[in-house]
Order: sequence, then structure tokens, then C-alpha cells
Amino acid sequence: MISITVTALVFGVIFLAELPDKTALAGLVLGARYRASYVFAGVAAAFLLHVVLAVAAGSVLTLLPQQIVHAITGVLFLGGAAVLLMKKSEEEEEIRKPADQSFWKVAGTGFMLILVAEFGDLTQIMTANLAARYDDPLSVGLGAVLGLWAVAGLGIVGGKALMKKVPLHLITQVAAVLMLGLGVWSLWQAIAG
Repeated sequence: MISITVTALVFGVIFLAELPDKTALAGLVLGARYRASYVFAGVAAAFLLHVVLAVAAGSVLTLLPQQIVHAITGVLFLGGAAVLLMKKSEEEEEIRKPADQSFWKVAGTGFMLILVAEFGDLTQIMTANLAARYDDPLSVGLGAVLGLWAVAGLGIVGGKALMKKVPLHLITQVAAVLMLGLGVWSLWQAIAG
């Protein structure tokens, strides 16, 4: 059974945390150069793989006593908030243009770029953290993958327009405040529990 509340919370946290990330900019660059649907297919597949790995790691944490899980997730959320608040704005990275513009070459370029760039990334760690926190792998996985796909879609199709309307600094601060709140809540539950 999927929890709409957990899915929506995870979607919001992951969406906001991923927006200022370099992969959103990479999606924007790839989308400007290649067919958007090809780019999205590769990027979406890489994000799905990352979420599956993160949810599996987070599910292992649920085997620990609840108080320890709350303490670990609280510290990780606070660390994530600190990383977002101290993060400098990222510049576009150079993306090599494949000579062949076929679906497999373009989707493969997007897949490999995201697979490498996102491994151990903040949103992957946050997804594992949320899976441990809520002990609801399906809802957490669905929220995380939809959040990542939404950012990828925005980056590929309309990233420039969004960044002109909403300052990246503001998006980063909102994500950090959400993570700070989740961190404090988790630590309070660890102490009170």
C-alpha cells in the first residue's frame, strides 16, 4: 500500500534538493543539444537505478532499533542541510557530444552522465535516509523517483525559464530548511523515544 503523505513529502524534499544540483544543469545542456525524449529516457533510467539502490540501503537501516535509526537520520538530514547551505553555485560541465544522434547513443550519454554524477550524491543519501526513517520503501521510492524525474524533465525542457523566475539560491534555502526541520524532528524522536 502506497502512502500518499510519505510519497508527497519525499517528492518535495528530493525535488527541492535536486533542483540546484549539477545534474539539473547537465539535463538542461543535453536537452538543448539533443532530442528531449531521448535524453529523458537515459536520465530517467539512471535515476531509477539510483533510487532502487538507495531504498535498498535505507531498508537495511530499518533493521536497527528505532531510536538509533532516528538519531542516524537526524544527523544525516542536518548534514544534508549544512551541505546545501554551504554549497557554492555549480557551473555547467562540458558534456561531450556523441557523433551518432541515435536513441541509444543519446540515451546512453544521459544514462552514463547521471549514473556517474549521482552516485553517492546528496539526494541518493537522502533517499536512503527517508527509506530508513519511514520504513515504507515503495512510497519513498515512488516519491524519490518522481521528484528526480520532475527535475530532469524541467531541466531538459524548461530549466532556463525556471531559473530566470526562481533564484537558485532561494530553491537551495527552501530545501535546506526542509531538511533542517526533518533533522530536528528525527533527533527529537530519538531523544524522546
